[in-house]
Amino acid sequence: MVKKHSDFFIYRELPGAALSDFREQGYHMYGPILTDSGLSRMRQECMAVWTAEKGPFDPGKNWLHNALLTNIHQSSKIVRDFYFEGPLVDVAEQVIGPKIKAATSQLTFKMRRNTMTFAWHQDNGYGELDPYNSISCLTALDDADEETGCLRLVPGSVKQGQIAIPDGINTLAAKKAKTEISLDVDEADAVPMPMKAGDCLFFSCWTLHKSAGNMSKTRDRRLLFTRFADADAVEVYNDRRPRLGRLVRGTTKFPEVAAYEAEL
Repeated sequence: MVKKHSDFFIYRELPGAALSDFREQGYHMYGPILTDSGLSRMRQECMAVWTAEKGPFDPGKNWLHNALLTNIHQSSKIVRDFYFEGPLVDVAEQVIGPKIKAATSQLTFKMRRNTMTFAWHQDNGYGELDPYNSISCLTALDDADEETGCLRLVPGSVKQGQIAIPDGINTLAAKKAKTEISLDVDEADAVPMPMKAGDCLFFSCWTLHKSAGNMSKTRDRRLLFTRFADADAVEVYNDRRPRLGRLVRGTTKFPEVAAYEAEL
């Protein structure tokens, strides 16, 4: 089958060994997912939106302003194509099953001079979805290493399942306020996840991870974050209402999900 946008995106099926390793370790380094032209276009469109909404790094602003821009797919065609039709939809189908929705898209940037640490957490702590099989995907727009604040994670931490967080954080109000989670984690087994620009890493909703600040004076660390979930996944913190997201594979029992962003 000819894949859409193959001039921009790199498709490959995960072998069985990779899937087994993912289920054991809680993450998989997909490697290159953007072609050179895809990376160039992704940077161009993402930065146009970021610059228009955020401007340059401002140490006087909070982390939400300096590091996060949500729903980037609504403003960028290449992100929309990547999010709705790209290689990660195939990955999500292999990992999650035949019914998939695109649950989150955002830019997660650590520009030079942004030295803020993002503490240990599970992504399902910030947005607990049931069933517990959603995956988070990081696509690097820059080379990322420990100096620029690349991701660190704990292999095998997926086996701990959902970790309880303090009362008051796992609520709809806390999600809207982007209240920070900081779990107490033994870092002895943590490993860095350096990436090359155009690479992708994906991991389980239960995998423990964090990132340090960007200590480079000359390099940025820009990431596109996308999350995929079962088409019938519900938000535990929101009275178990369906998580809204574009249906990208299969069917859903929720008409509001079937209709969500169908026009995009």
